[in-house]
Amino acid sequence: MARLLHYLLVLLSFSSLVLASPPPQANFKANKLVLQVHIDSPTNLHVANVHTPLLQVPFLVNLQGKFLWVNCDQQYLTSTYHAPYCHSTQCSKANSHTCHTCPYTARPGCHNNTCGLMVENPVTHQSAMGELAQDELLIQSTQGSNPGPMARVPQFLFTCAPSFLLQNGNGVIFFGDGPYYMHPGIDISHPLSYTPLTVSQKGEYYIQESSIKVNNKLVPLDTSLLSFKQHGLGGAMISTTTPYTILEHSIFTTVTQFFSKELSGVPQTKPVAPFGVCYESNKITSSRLGPGVPNIDLVLHTQNVIWRIFGANLMVQAHLGVTVTCLGFVDGGSHPKASIVIGAYQLEDNLLQFDLAKSRLGLSSSLKSRRTNCANFNFTSSP
Repeated sequence: MARLLHYLLVLLSFSSLVLASPPPQANFKANKLVLQVHIDSPTNLHVANVHTPLLQVPFLVNLQGKFLWVNCDQQYLTSTYHAPYCHSTQCSKANSHTCHTCPYTARPGCHNNTCGLMVENPVTHQSAMGELAQDELLIQSTQGSNPGPMARVPQFLFTCAPSFLLQNGNGVIFFGDGPYYMHPGIDISHPLSYTPLTVSQKGEYYIQESSIKVNNKLVPLDTSLLSFKQHGLGGAMISTTTPYTILEHSIFTTVTQFFSKELSGVPQTKPVAPFGVCYESNKITSSRLGPGVPNIDLVLHTQNVIWRIFGANLMVQAHLGVTVTCLGFVDGGSHPKASIVIGAYQLEDNLLQFDLAKSRLGLSSSLKSRRTNCANFNFTSSP
């Protein structure tokens, strides 16, 4: 994965750009920039390289990113790095209201009494507190058709994020039938539960769903909303580009209320957008399968086929990364694309086998229940 996980080009202020070398024309102004973009082969994501005075750093091109962040823990070598003090003007510009501390030796990303910003890995959705940083950036300028001199952004603000945010984000796609082995020699393709798979005219994947259970108890729902309709509301769609599972409004309200009742012993907090139900993190127990909360079962086309969602795929650390944990479901309103859109967070560490020949989906539920995960495939081993 690329070291940088957020990059938003339009945040650059062209008025602050200065040419890094003398321009050929005295009145030349760098008002256009150009970045060479390439595909990062392990992730198939678009990556662009941006320079500091001493090194080249790969950035993920992410138009939804609020700001740029980088892993400064290793090999971030620069003599122009600066960490603005807490409550400084730079902190206000970055909308930082938290003071950052670091118990280790001072280095880029690790200083005391600096500004703190919350950063999130858009792939794994892990979040952590990082240090607001200031450094020079060098970006290629252009006059419209050919590259021009390197333009310098003298006091660019970004965030140094902890290195663990870039870990545990790997997965694997298999083409063809199993077995599929994960460390330590576990065949994750057996056993699987199967349910009918429908592919819409737009290429969207839908599965049938008959009911929802929380803590093994049936949630009272309007089951007509769960049935798939080719040209309208209904069904459960699988989406890798939707961050969290989206539920039609009435389903969301009923499920979250039922879940809250089953977890009534844990104090709730003010909800953190986009979630509707949140809790004090330190009051939730932990287990091998994640936070100790009631399971949610998606009961599919028969009562015997269940997609069980454990705590690791249910609960999301939200505010400041550690103080608030939220149920990772989102209210989709009264007219969503589908009554249920199963999002990427709920897909993590699950094996989904799309068997198009037999029009069925194979499900493993969480691989953590088998003491493995999706990052445990060894690409370096020979057959």
